[in-house]
Amino acid sequence: MSTPIQFFKKQEKIYPRRVWGLFRKLKWLAMVLLLAVYYGAPWIRWDRGMNVHDQAILIDLSHTRAYFFGLEIWPQEVYYITGLLILAAVGLFFVTSLFGRVWCGYACPQTVWTDLFVWVERIIQGDRNARKRLDESPWTFDKIRKKSLTHLIWLMIGLCTGGAWVFYFNDAPTLMEQIVHFDVPWNVGVWIIGLTFSTYLMAGFAREQVCTYMCPYARFQSAMFDKDTLIIAYDNKRGEPRGKHKAGDSWTGKGHCIDCDSCVVVCPMGIDIREGLQMECIACGLCVDACDNVMEKIGLPKGLIRYDTESKKPFKLIRPRNLWYGGIITLISGLMLYSLLTRSALEMNVTHDRNPLFVKLSDGSIRNGYKISIINKSQDDTHYILTVEGLDKAAMRVQAGEEVLPTNLSVIAGSVGHFRVFVTSQKQAQVRQKVVFHATNKDGTATTSKESIFMSESK
Repeated sequence: MSTPIQFFKKQEKIYPRRVWGLFRKLKWLAMVLLLAVYYGAPWIRWDRGMNVHDQAILIDLSHTRAYFFGLEIWPQEVYYITGLLILAAVGLFFVTSLFGRVWCGYACPQTVWTDLFVWVERIIQGDRNARKRLDESPWTFDKIRKKSLTHLIWLMIGLCTGGAWVFYFNDAPTLMEQIVHFDVPWNVGVWIIGLTFSTYLMAGFAREQVCTYMCPYARFQSAMFDKDTLIIAYDNKRGEPRGKHKAGDSWTGKGHCIDCDSCVVVCPMGIDIREGLQMECIACGLCVDACDNVMEKIGLPKGLIRYDTESKKPFKLIRPRNLWYGGIITLISGLMLYSLLTRSALEMNVTHDRNPLFVKLSDGSIRNGYKISIINKSQDDTHYILTVEGLDKAAMRVQAGEEVLPTNLSVIAGSVGHFRVFVTSQKQAQVRQKVVFHATNKDGTATTSKESIFMSESK
């Protein structure tokens, strides 16, 4: 019987070996800082006054608000979120054009949590060879104990990760108290459980496969590279021909690479950088640390594997592509800053009635109806004056459950006031007459205007 054809090779588990050096230290520093920000940010307080959340960073879905320290974003201001997303994307392109995939190697959540999970695995099960032997050994009490403890800690980290994420959407101290007393709302509990197991799966099992098969960034990163982009590179001229070397032997006719595979066994992606730049490379620099350590031991200069450019010329910060990226970032940042500086605490929306467009009264005058919403973004209850411009001898009547004076429209702090407004005037010369509604707070410090139309019958 013939052997079945194998179209796919089984994924081989990668056992990265521990290494110490400059880039490993940078990765630890980045991991500690990023995790500290992620887990700690929901607990930062920010005083916004009475009856307002004091959590510095909060996305309050129930009240359709987003808070970021002193900035409060309303649903009508979703363009700020759009601007931040554009800045993040262009900023990523900009950094990639300069330094390659340093985001992937140091700051990507998949990298950060995978590093943390591998560290836990190494502490409990040992370094590369010990972990490999443990996986290949039969199941014993010691193996069950080590594996169980590893997965238990992974689940705890996943639980903390999921819990920290939902803190950004709920008041952190209140939700923590609910968690302690097992009184978590079901929708919040579903998110915590889902994020717990997704973290456990992605960082514990999927690992490099997320970067290789799931993340689109690895696929189009080369579009942002040029000859002056810093990448991880192996110096072929210096390293080849590679081969084993004994202490005291001459280096004549030999390359400096002693084929020790140290650069391969420390790579979290399981690639051999000596084969050239590959899609899987996340530019973490661990192979640089491993190679430099070997070079130091055998008395050769460091840098056989290093951050370098394809052109082999000194790194240039100012390049045409980077100027374009920098210009886009500056333009969008400037527009957002201008919008924030000129942002008003008062907005108004006006909608003209569609059915009927107007009503002719018994005295021959024409009445139009409008739905007007006044948005009070301040932290104080405020009274507003509503006026209309563009009509002669116009009369205005306002209803908000009951009839109120146009000179005394009350809107509580941080809310939207909805009003039914009727404007009456004589028949106009034009069927569609432009009018402008003005809303001003009582002390005159905030004002806004909105155009609409006044419909009349044709003469």
